[in-house]
Amino acid sequence: MLTVDAVVFGYTKEKGISVLLVKRKYPPFQGKWALPGGFVDEGESLEDAVARELKEETGIEVGYMEQLYTFGKPDRDPRKHIVAVAYFALVRPETVTLVADTDAEEAAWFPVEGLQDLAFDHDAILQMAIERVRNKLTYEPIGFELLEEKFPFSDLEHLYTSLIALETGENLPKFMERRNFKKKFMSLGILEELDDYLHYPGSGRPARLYRFNEKAYYAYKKRKGMGFEL
Repeated sequence: MLTVDAVVFGYTKEKGISVLLVKRKYPPFQGKWALPGGFVDEGESLEDAVARELKEETGIEVGYMEQLYTFGKPDRDPRKHIVAVAYFALVRPETVTLVADTDAEEAAWFPVEGLQDLAFDHDAILQMAIERVRNKLTYEPIGFELLEEKFPFSDLEHLYTSLIALETGENLPKFMERRNFKKKFMSLGILEELDDYLHYPGSGRPARLYRFNEKAYYAYKKRKGMGFEL
């Protein structure tokens, strides 16, 4: 039998990286937290199935979603041999409203750091998704899915630090050193420097805002034959 699971990452500057989980209403693993997901219906595509399960169990729809991996160990589900195709998605939590339904008793965001003891093999699925997103951040602009359209550069820096530091701790890669990071990112030519500023309460100096330039990114990719490399 075939199922789909969704690893949905969210990000806020205050709370860092989080993942969307549901509390299971029925056995197996009744009452435990798990990734949203469920069985693929007859004649249904994998993409339609994972979008449907997300909508049914959490009430949300996502824009960016990508297939992660297929998990098929015979003992991963106590009911029978069930293969799961996992996807990961990126959303801004403040743009969605969670509504648990069907076989989900509750839906909530959880910090990813230190999270464990999920139902099925969802701990392993989550860790693989974290690693995939961490790697993709260094060569594709997926991180902008987690930021507002206009953002101060510090938000971009904090996003990268939050995800990459999950595994590396204090030993951040050299490109993540503050001076190197901004210099490297600005040299790519994919950020548009705006004439808008963000005024922080109690701060004398406003922060300039930036915007991801998708057209410039694809021109860069076409010219280089690849995505950027940090």
